[in-house]
Amino acid sequence: MAKGQWAETGVGAVVILAAAGFLVYSLTVGGSGRPHGYEVRARFGQVGSLAPGAVVSVAGVKVGTVSSITLDPKTFLAVVKLDLDPTLPLPSDSTAKITSDGLLGATRVVIEPGGASNAMKAGGEIDNTQGAVDLFGLIGQFMRPPAPGAAPSTTPGPAKHAGT
Repeated sequence: MAKGQWAETGVGAVVILAAAGFLVYSLTVGGSGRPHGYEVRARFGQVGSLAPGAVVSVAGVKVGTVSSITLDPKTFLAVVKLDLDPTLPLPSDSTAKITSDGLLGATRVVIEPGGASNAMKAGGEIDNTQGAVDLFGLIGQFMRPPAPGAAPSTTPGPAKHAGT
């Protein structure tokens, strides 16, 4: 083999070793290689832009991820499955709420631990939840003044006309 071919072979081997190193790193640090924790469910009326893979945190510390989001066809609530750290047994009366980091920030599930002495079990459900808030809808309510002479209404219904 010529001297130039050995150099090309050596560079190719270094590139392949570097690619293998990145693959191993991404599998171990990226989460695919880590053991899964215990799974619990939470039902929300509104999940906003929450997606699988979103962070689940307690006091700002990541304790898990959202593993799936489905719709319950009977109640029409979003069922969110959370994969939680197995070394962190949360109290069974904990609360889950969906929040976002600002207007354009990531959406996450925040768990506020309760005071119960018994821990949440795998396959259990967080009963006390608070869904995502539609910030643009709230801003729109304040930006649109009510029609003149119209009384504010909290329930939808037929329009009422004066004089009828």
